[in-house]
Amino acid sequence: MKIKGKFNISLRGAGITGAAELSKEVAKAKAYSAFWTFPGILLSSVVIAWGAESAQFLVSQGMALTLLALIQTLPEFAIEGVIAFRAGQVPTMENIGLMTANFTGALRLLVGLGWPLIYFVSFIFNFRKHSRGVVAPILLEKHQSVELIGLFVPALYAVYIAAKGSLHLLDTAILFILYGIYVMLLLRIPPEEEEKINEAEPMPRFILTRERWLRNTLVWSCFVIGGAGIIIIAEPFLDSMMGLSITLGVSTFVFIQWVAPFLSEFPEKISAIYWAKTVSKSSMSLMNMISSGIAELTLLIGMIPIVYCISRGGLYTIQFDTSHRVEILMTALQAILGFLVLANMRFEWYEAAALFILWLAQFIYPHLREEILLFYGLYILVELILNLTLKNRIKVFGHFREVWNKNMH
Repeated sequence: MKIKGKFNISLRGAGITGAAELSKEVAKAKAYSAFWTFPGILLSSVVIAWGAESAQFLVSQGMALTLLALIQTLPEFAIEGVIAFRAGQVPTMENIGLMTANFTGALRLLVGLGWPLIYFVSFIFNFRKHSRGVVAPILLEKHQSVELIGLFVPALYAVYIAAKGSLHLLDTAILFILYGIYVMLLLRIPPEEEEKINEAEPMPRFILTRERWLRNTLVWSCFVIGGAGIIIIAEPFLDSMMGLSITLGVSTFVFIQWVAPFLSEFPEKISAIYWAKTVSKSSMSLMNMISSGIAELTLLIGMIPIVYCISRGGLYTIQFDTSHRVEILMTALQAILGFLVLANMRFEWYEAAALFILWLAQFIYPHLREEILLFYGLYILVELILNLTLKNRIKVFGHFREVWNKNMH
C-alpha cells in the first residue's frame, strides 16, 4: 500500500512483512507526526462533544442522544473514509482488511469496553446506595427499547454480511433504510423532561448561559471547527498510526483496529462517565453508547462501498477473506449478545464483567479469534435459553410494541 508515494506497507493478514529500509525511515518520520495528529483528533472530538452536549438542551432528549452519537462518531467516519478511498485505489486484500479493522474495532470497543465502563462508574460513584449487600443493576425505560431493537436488527444483518463475505451498494441501501426507520421512530416519540443546564459539564454550561445569538453561534462553531479539524487531520492521523506501528514493530491492523477507535471515542467515553456518575442518568449514558453502535453498524458500514466505488471509478463489490469475515462475525455476535443481556431491560454487574472479559481476551490474545468467537456463540446460546425458559425475562419486544403502537398511529 502506497502512502503519498513515499513508503510501502506490506501487510499479511493482521501482521507486517518486509518493509524496505527507506520505508522504515519514512515510517519513523510519519510516526513523529503522531505528536500532533493524536492530540488533534482528541481536541477536535472534544470540541464536537461540547457542541453536541449543548445542543441536547435545544431539542428532545431521544433525538439529541442520536444526534450526539452520530456527531461523536464523525472521527470513525473520517478515518474509515480515508481507508476505504485508499483501498479503492489499491484494491488488495490487505488494504480491504484495514477497512474491516477500523469499524470492527470501533464497534467492539463500544460494547466490550464502553458498556462495562458505564456500569462500573455508576456503581463506584453510588457505592453507598449499593452497600447493603445488593449490587443494583442499571434499569432501562420502556422507550429505550427502540435503541435496543435499533441495535439488534443491523447486528443480524452484519451476520449476513459476514456469511456472504461481501459488501455492496445494495447493502448500503438496506443499512441506510434501517437507520432511517430508527430515526423516524425516535422523531415520533415525544420529548422527555429536559436535563437542567446547571447539571451540564462546564463548557456546555458556559455556552448555554450566553445570550441566544451567541449561544447558537458557539454551538455551530463547535460543530464546524471540530468537524473541519477531523477532516483535515484524518489522513495524517492514519499515516502516523501506520508509521508508528512499523516503527514499533506492531501490527498495523491492530493499531487501526484498537488505537484509532480508542482515541476517537475518548470524548464519548468521557461523556458516558459524566452521566454514569448519576444513577438516574446511567441508562441515558448507556443509550448514548448504543446509539453510537447503531450509527456505526448502519451508516459507517454502509458508507464503505460508496467511498470504495468512487475511488475505483465504478460499481464494485468488496470481497472479504476468511479472517476478515471472522472479524465481522465476532463484531456482530458481540452486538447481538449485548442486545440479549439487555433484553430484560436490566444491565447487571456480571453481564458487564462478562462483556469486558471477552473484549479484553481478544485484545490481549488476538490470535485466539476463533476461540473467542466460539465463546460469544455459547454465551448467546445460554442467553437464548434463559430468555425463552424464564418467565417475563424478555421484555424488550413487548415494550417496543407498546412504543410503536403508541407513537406510530
